[in-house]
Amino acid sequence: MADREDPLVAFKFGLEIEGKMGGFFTNVTGIGSESEVVEHKIVNPETGETIIQKIPGRLNWTPITLKRGVTSNVDVWDWRQQVVEGKVEDARTNCSIVAYNQANEEIARWNLDAAWPSKVTGPEMDSASQTYMLEEMTIVHEGLSRVS
Repeated sequence: MADREDPLVAFKFGLEIEGKMGGFFTNVTGIGSESEVVEHKIVNPETGETIIQKIPGRLNWTPITLKRGVTSNVDVWDWRQQVVEGKVEDARTNCSIVAYNQANEEIARWNLDAAWPSKVTGPEMDSASQTYMLEEMTIVHEGLSRVS
């Protein structure tokens, strides 16, 4: 019988950004890509039968959303401020999303190319709430690869 590998279980996620910031997040969604599907109609010259071929169209890299508890650290807001000020080329950077296990060992890594924050939102505040304040950042990028 072949060796079985159990799915990885991540307890926290790190974001490593070249020269900009680094930090841990509690939630990451949107790691991936998709291709538009283009239908192409062809006719079989031998039978006259119409065939619909599905071929890949434009490749889209999905935006990645990260959430973390609010602290005194404002690096996310500083990075976003570069985009707000029109300095998108300064904000673009390569970065990595890293998943860690309970022993703080790296178990998976995804590298993003030319990433920049398209959105940052602060916490919803309610004095009756007893939950942590969370901030959210959405990153767009021009390429993604899983390297470990």
